[in-house]
Amino acid sequence: MYEGVVQDLIDELGRLPGIGPKSAQRIAFHILQADSADVNRLVEVLQTVKARVRFCDTCFNVAESEQCRICADPRRDRTQLCVVEEPKDVLAMERTREFKGVYHVLGGAIDPMGGVGPDDLKITELFRRLGQEPIEEVLIATNPNHIGEATATYLVRSIRPMGIQLSRLASGLPVGGDLEYADEVTLGRAIEGRKVLTNV
Repeated sequence: MYEGVVQDLIDELGRLPGIGPKSAQRIAFHILQADSADVNRLVEVLQTVKARVRFCDTCFNVAESEQCRICADPRRDRTQLCVVEEPKDVLAMERTREFKGVYHVLGGAIDPMGGVGPDDLKITELFRRLGQEPIEEVLIATNPNHIGEATATYLVRSIRPMGIQLSRLASGLPVGGDLEYADEVTLGRAIEGRKVLTNV
Protein backbone atom coordinates (compact mmCIF):
# COMPACT_ATOMS: atom_id res chain seq x y z
CA MET A 1 0.00 0.00 0.00
CA TYR A 2 1.20 3.45 -0.93
CA GLU A 3 0.18 6.69 0.69
CA GLY A 4 -2.38 9.25 -0.35
CA VAL A 5 -2.96 10.17 -3.98
CA VAL A 6 -0.55 7.53 -5.36
CA GLN A 7 -2.68 4.77 -3.87
CA ASP A 8 -5.84 6.58 -5.03
CA LEU A 9 -4.43 6.56 -8.59
CA ILE A 10 -3.58 2.85 -8.39
CA ASP A 11 -7.05 2.07 -7.02
CA GLU A 12 -8.79 4.04 -9.81
CA LEU A 13 -6.67 2.42 -12.53
CA GLY A 14 -7.41 -1.00 -11.00
CA ARG A 15 -11.13 -0.40 -11.52
CA LEU A 16 -10.64 -0.38 -15.30
CA PRO A 17 -11.55 -3.64 -17.07
CA GLY A 18 -8.60 -5.95 -17.70
CA ILE A 19 -6.29 -4.02 -15.34
CA GLY A 20 -5.16 -6.03 -12.34
CA PRO A 21 -3.36 -4.67 -9.24
CA LYS A 22 0.15 -5.09 -10.71
CA SER A 23 -0.80 -3.48 -14.04
CA ALA A 24 -2.48 -0.61 -12.19
CA GLN A 25 0.69 -0.07 -10.18
CA ARG A 26 2.88 -0.13 -13.33
CA ILE A 27 0.63 2.37 -15.13
CA ALA A 28 0.52 4.63 -12.06
CA PHE A 29 4.31 4.78 -11.85
CA HIS A 30 4.55 5.34 -15.60
CA ILE A 31 2.24 8.34 -15.20
CA LEU A 32 4.34 9.63 -12.26
CA GLN A 33 7.52 9.44 -14.35
CA ALA A 34 5.97 10.88 -17.55
CA ASP A 35 6.40 14.47 -18.68
CA SER A 36 3.70 16.87 -17.53
CA ALA A 37 2.84 17.59 -21.19
CA ASP A 38 2.14 13.88 -21.83
CA VAL A 39 -0.07 13.63 -18.75
CA ASN A 40 -1.92 16.82 -19.70
CA ARG A 41 -2.58 15.42 -23.20
CA LEU A 42 -4.02 12.25 -21.66
CA VAL A 43 -6.25 14.30 -19.34
CA GLU A 44 -7.44 16.47 -22.25
CA VAL A 45 -8.28 13.45 -24.41
CA LEU A 46 -10.22 11.81 -21.56
CA GLN A 47 -12.20 15.00 -20.95
CA THR A 48 -12.88 15.48 -24.67
CA VAL A 49 -14.09 11.89 -25.04
CA LYS A 50 -16.49 12.30 -22.14
CA ALA A 51 -17.75 15.64 -23.50
CA ARG A 52 -18.12 14.75 -27.20
CA VAL A 53 -18.61 11.01 -27.61
CA ARG A 54 -22.09 9.54 -27.28
CA PHE A 55 -24.02 6.59 -28.67
CA CYS A 56 -25.64 6.63 -32.11
CA ASP A 57 -29.40 7.22 -31.94
CA THR A 58 -29.95 4.49 -34.56
CA CYS A 59 -27.53 1.63 -33.86
CA PHE A 60 -25.96 2.53 -30.46
CA ASN A 61 -22.41 2.44 -31.80
CA VAL A 62 -20.07 5.17 -30.51
CA ALA A 63 -20.57 8.48 -32.32
CA GLU A 64 -19.76 12.17 -32.11
CA SER A 65 -23.15 13.26 -33.45
CA GLU A 66 -26.69 11.86 -33.58
CA GLN A 67 -25.65 9.14 -36.04
CA CYS A 68 -22.39 7.21 -36.26
CA ARG A 69 -20.37 7.34 -39.50
CA ILE A 70 -21.75 3.95 -40.62
CA CYS A 71 -25.43 4.87 -40.19
CA ALA A 72 -24.76 8.21 -41.90
CA ASP A 73 -23.04 6.55 -44.89
CA PRO A 74 -25.51 6.37 -47.83
CA ARG A 75 -23.41 3.65 -49.50
CA ARG A 76 -24.19 1.07 -46.81
CA ASP A 77 -26.64 -1.75 -47.64
CA ARG A 78 -29.72 -1.03 -45.49
CA THR A 79 -31.18 -4.48 -46.18
CA GLN A 80 -28.46 -6.21 -44.12
CA LEU A 81 -28.22 -5.72 -40.36
CA CYS A 82 -25.44 -7.17 -38.21
CA VAL A 83 -26.23 -7.53 -34.50
CA VAL A 84 -23.23 -7.32 -32.16
CA GLU A 85 -22.76 -7.09 -28.42
CA GLU A 86 -20.45 -4.08 -28.07
CA PRO A 87 -19.13 -1.15 -30.15
CA LYS A 88 -15.69 -2.82 -30.26
CA ASP A 89 -17.32 -5.69 -32.18
CA VAL A 90 -18.37 -3.23 -34.92
CA LEU A 91 -14.72 -2.27 -35.30
CA ALA A 92 -13.71 -5.93 -35.55
CA MET A 93 -16.32 -6.56 -38.26
CA GLU A 94 -15.32 -3.42 -40.17
CA ARG A 95 -11.66 -4.46 -40.21
CA THR A 96 -12.59 -7.46 -42.36
CA ARG A 97 -14.07 -5.16 -45.07
CA GLU A 98 -16.51 -8.01 -45.84
CA PHE A 99 -19.77 -6.72 -44.33
CA LYS A 100 -21.37 -3.83 -46.25
CA GLY A 101 -24.59 -3.46 -44.26
CA VAL A 102 -25.46 -1.59 -41.06
CA TYR A 103 -25.18 -2.57 -37.41
CA HIS A 104 -27.13 -2.79 -34.18
CA VAL A 105 -25.20 -2.79 -30.88
CA LEU A 106 -27.02 -4.55 -28.04
CA GLY A 107 -24.85 -3.15 -25.27
CA GLY A 108 -24.01 -6.58 -23.87
CA ALA A 109 -25.38 -10.11 -23.82
CA ILE A 110 -28.17 -11.89 -21.98
CA ASP A 111 -26.67 -13.25 -18.76
CA PRO A 112 -29.24 -14.43 -16.19
CA MET A 113 -26.48 -15.32 -13.69
CA GLY A 114 -25.10 -11.77 -14.01
CA GLY A 115 -28.56 -10.23 -13.73
CA VAL A 116 -28.72 -9.09 -17.38
CA GLY A 117 -31.99 -9.83 -19.15
CA PRO A 118 -33.39 -8.82 -22.55
CA ASP A 119 -34.88 -5.62 -21.08
CA ASP A 120 -31.38 -4.49 -20.03
CA LEU A 121 -30.15 -4.52 -23.64
CA LYS A 122 -31.13 -2.65 -26.81
CA ILE A 123 -33.34 -5.53 -27.98
CA THR A 124 -36.63 -3.58 -27.99
CA GLU A 125 -34.91 -0.99 -30.20
CA LEU A 126 -33.72 -3.80 -32.49
CA PHE A 127 -37.28 -5.11 -32.94
CA ARG A 128 -38.48 -1.57 -33.65
CA ARG A 129 -35.85 -1.22 -36.40
CA LEU A 130 -36.84 -4.56 -37.91
CA GLY A 131 -40.42 -3.31 -38.16
CA GLN A 132 -39.55 0.09 -39.64
CA GLU A 133 -36.46 -0.40 -41.83
CA PRO A 134 -36.17 -2.41 -45.10
CA ILE A 135 -34.09 -5.16 -43.46
CA GLU A 136 -34.05 -8.48 -45.32
CA GLU A 137 -31.27 -10.29 -43.43
CA VAL A 138 -30.09 -10.20 -39.82
CA LEU A 139 -26.56 -11.47 -39.21
CA ILE A 140 -26.21 -12.41 -35.55
CA ALA A 141 -22.58 -11.82 -34.55
CA THR A 142 -22.65 -12.31 -30.80
CA ASN A 143 -19.60 -13.84 -29.15
CA PRO A 144 -19.17 -17.64 -29.32
CA ASN A 145 -19.45 -18.15 -25.55
CA HIS A 146 -22.35 -19.30 -23.37
CA ILE A 147 -23.92 -15.84 -22.94
CA GLY A 148 -23.38 -14.95 -26.60
CA GLU A 149 -25.03 -18.21 -27.63
CA ALA A 150 -27.94 -17.62 -25.22
CA THR A 151 -28.42 -14.15 -26.71
CA ALA A 152 -28.28 -15.52 -30.26
CA THR A 153 -30.85 -18.20 -29.41
CA TYR A 154 -33.19 -15.60 -27.90
CA LEU A 155 -32.86 -13.36 -30.97
CA VAL A 156 -33.45 -16.21 -33.42
CA ARG A 157 -36.62 -17.30 -31.61
CA SER A 158 -37.90 -13.73 -31.49
CA ILE A 159 -37.02 -12.69 -35.06
CA ARG A 160 -37.94 -15.89 -36.95
CA PRO A 161 -41.74 -15.19 -36.83
CA MET A 162 -41.07 -11.86 -38.60
CA GLY A 163 -40.05 -13.72 -41.75
CA ILE A 164 -36.62 -12.06 -41.95
CA GLN A 165 -33.68 -14.18 -43.11
CA LEU A 166 -31.38 -15.03 -40.22
CA SER A 167 -27.70 -15.94 -40.34
CA ARG A 168 -25.01 -16.53 -37.72
CA LEU A 169 -21.29 -15.98 -37.94
CA ALA A 170 -19.57 -19.27 -38.70
CA SER A 171 -17.20 -20.52 -36.04
CA GLY A 172 -14.49 -23.12 -36.14
CA LEU A 173 -10.76 -23.45 -36.50
CA PRO A 174 -8.53 -20.38 -36.60
CA VAL A 175 -6.19 -19.97 -39.54
CA GLY A 176 -2.82 -21.42 -38.58
CA GLY A 177 -4.32 -23.61 -35.85
CA ASP A 178 -3.63 -27.32 -35.31
CA LEU A 179 -6.43 -29.89 -35.09
CA GLU A 180 -4.84 -31.59 -32.09
CA TYR A 181 -5.21 -28.43 -29.99
CA ALA A 182 -8.83 -27.68 -30.94
CA ASP A 183 -11.47 -28.37 -28.30
CA GLU A 184 -14.46 -30.57 -29.13
CA VAL A 185 -16.94 -27.69 -29.47
CA THR A 186 -14.70 -25.71 -31.85
CA LEU A 187 -13.92 -28.77 -33.95
CA GLY A 188 -17.61 -29.74 -34.01
CA ARG A 189 -18.55 -26.25 -35.23
CA ALA A 190 -15.89 -26.47 -37.94
CA ILE A 191 -17.31 -29.78 -39.15
CA GLU A 192 -20.88 -28.44 -39.04
CA GLY A 193 -19.90 -25.34 -41.02
CA ARG A 194 -17.75 -27.15 -43.60
CA LYS A 195 -17.90 -26.01 -47.25
CA VAL A 196 -18.28 -28.18 -50.33
CA LEU A 197 -15.28 -27.82 -52.62
CA THR A 198 -16.47 -27.31 -56.18
CA ASN A 199 -13.36 -26.00 -57.94
CA VAL A 200 -10.21 -27.74 -56.80
